[in-house]
Amino acid sequence: MSDTIAVAITGASGAIYALRLVEQLLVAGREVQLMLSRAGQVVINLETDLCLPSDTAGQQQVLVTHFGCAPDRLWVFGRQQWLAPVASGSNPPAAMVVCPCTTGTLASIANGICDDLIDRAADVALKERRPLILVLRETPYSAIHLRNMLRLTEAGVIILPANPGFYFRPQTVQDLVDFVVARVLDHLEVPHELTARWGEDR
Repeated sequence: MSDTIAVAITGASGAIYALRLVEQLLVAGREVQLMLSRAGQVVINLETDLCLPSDTAGQQQVLVTHFGCAPDRLWVFGRQQWLAPVASGSNPPAAMVVCPCTTGTLASIANGICDDLIDRAADVALKERRPLILVLRETPYSAIHLRNMLRLTEAGVIILPANPGFYFRPQTVQDLVDFVVARVLDHLEVPHELTARWGEDR
C-alpha cells in the first residue's frame, strides 16, 4: 500500500487545520499530494501568514519551504491538472482527506460531480475503496447538507466535523486545532503525539 495521502483544501474557514494536518503527515514520513481550490487559496492567504501565489509551482515552492520538507514529499496539483496521479484508479493514494471541506464540495462528492481534480480524486478514493475523510467546518447544517452526509456515510466516507473537545482543558487555539487533527490522523492510522488520549494520565 502506498504511503501517500491526498489532502484537499477547500474554501471553508479553518485553513489552520489543513496546514497542521499536512505538517504532521510529513513529520510521520508520509508523502502528501495536495490540492487547493481557488477559494481554499484565498482562505489560506486571509487566515494565515502564508501568501500563496496563484500558480501551483509557486505554491509548491512556498509550502515546501514553509514545512521544511524534501521537495519530493509534497506535491501540489492544480484543479484542472488531470494527469495528476490522484485522478486515476491506477495510481490512487492510500487515503484522502478534504480539510476543511465546504458544503459545496460535500455536495459535489455526494453526487459524483467531477468538474475539478478535488472532486475527481474523491471519486477515485470512493470507487477504489480507499479511506475518504471530510472535515466539515460549517454550522448550522441544512437538510440538504445532512442528506449529503448520510449518503456519503452509507458509501463508507468518514464525516469528521471540526468540532474540538474541551475535556482536556485546552489552553490555546493550537490545542483545539490539534484535537481535531489528531482525530483525522487516528482514522488514517498515522501515529502522532498531538494530544493525550482519554484515560491517560494528564
